[in-house]
Amino acid sequence: MSEEVVLGVDIGTSGVGVVALDRSGRVLATADNAIDLATPKPGWTEQDPADWIAAAEAGIRAVAAEVGAERVGAIGLSGQMHGMVATDAADRVVRPALLWNDQRTGEEVDEIERVVGRERLIARTGNPAITGFQLPKVLWLRRHEPEAFARTTRVALPKDHVGFHLTGEAVAEPTDASGTGCYDLGSGDWDEEILGSLDLDPRLWPRLIGSAEVTGGLLPSVAGRLGLRAGLPVVAGAGDNAAANTALALGAEHPAVGSVSLGTSGVLFAPLAAPTPEPKGRVHLFAHADGGFFLLGVTLAAAGSLSWYREVFAPSLSFDDLIRLAAGSTPGANGVTYKPYLAGERSPHLDPELRGSFHGLSLATTQADVIRAVLEGVAFSLREAFDVMAPLSRPERWLATGGGSRSDLWLGIVATALNAPLGRPAGADGAEVEAGAGEGAAWLAWRALGHAPQREPLAASWFEPDRDASDGLEEAFARYQAVG
Repeated sequence: MSEEVVLGVDIGTSGVGVVALDRSGRVLATADNAIDLATPKPGWTEQDPADWIAAAEAGIRAVAAEVGAERVGAIGLSGQMHGMVATDAADRVVRPALLWNDQRTGEEVDEIERVVGRERLIARTGNPAITGFQLPKVLWLRRHEPEAFARTTRVALPKDHVGFHLTGEAVAEPTDASGTGCYDLGSGDWDEEILGSLDLDPRLWPRLIGSAEVTGGLLPSVAGRLGLRAGLPVVAGAGDNAAANTALALGAEHPAVGSVSLGTSGVLFAPLAAPTPEPKGRVHLFAHADGGFFLLGVTLAAAGSLSWYREVFAPSLSFDDLIRLAAGSTPGANGVTYKPYLAGERSPHLDPELRGSFHGLSLATTQADVIRAVLEGVAFSLREAFDVMAPLSRPERWLATGGGSRSDLWLGIVATALNAPLGRPAGADGAEVEAGAGEGAAWLAWRALGHAPQREPLAASWFEPDRDASDGLEEAFARYQAVG
């Protein structure tokens, strides 16, 4: 028999990805299937869970066929966090799923903080009430669609709903659960005290198991469609951020290494020894797949800022063209400051009403200055989140992921802003890799099968803080903080 492989399934917002991983961590095959996003009203985002299932099955079937179905030893799951799937007593979906970026729950957030208390909520769950989290969505369903709520017997997170489809077992795991708003970091279970305060039945939520535990075996009816054996272990997995950092070998095992994602949004990940929230809840605290915890700082428009600039001001230029132009400016962008609040901001401001801006434009300003200001503004937004994290967790070095990490210039700016080395991840062979949530889900599947090798966070190349540029960037950061 050929060497065993595992599959990782990532339920994303724009599509479902599937990867096959061997024991060394080498990706052998991939599949991606797009899914639709519905926006029935401004600020609302929904998806049909049936689309996740169809895309997941198509991807699993394609990847299993490519590597050989007989080689597949397990399936691990990851996915977008915070969403809500409501199902009835017959396991039918009651309404389309509300997603992580849905903003309809402002009244419910106010209700939670009024009833529970903001400080108490942060102390127990690690986070304040946030519109994107699952708990406010459940309250919204009760208030605005009472008939649907009355039929609801279970609420699930996106990847866990797919896991139920594959196995018939309803479970959740800590990384995703800690992003609901009702997970008690102290007990590692659903917070019955908070739920009771809100008159919600804790039995709406499924039982909790470990991230690397087996949810159940693949149902015969599903296995037949996928070409896989019935009873194949399906592993609980992790929410997308925890899974992606599992793929990078980051967590409690390597507390001196964090990660920086320069995707559409920007994310700082910092391992944490104990579940100690930032007192004001300005950065997130979630459980990690390794049993530890991590802080997460989020800026909503990172590479998305550069995409916006290109679309509005320079549609004829490629992203490489923009970076080359930015290199012609100097640290501090000749006095131009960019605030990346194109969609409000998460960390550390938690203000959906903030808006982006340019400051310091003059007749002497060049396009190179403006583009460099965009790169620096994103780096400064990450720096603001890091300054809040630093008293609790201060990684000595970082690994960079996301589309923006392809730019040497941008990585140099971020490394200098964070005053720490920043590396591009490497695989076991030393080559650059783009470690994603699907790979992390596959690593958790390997762990469930008893294969848990000691791994080091590897970088193919390192970018050190630029001491010649640091004074100019520090002055620019002070200006960034001073402008409105």
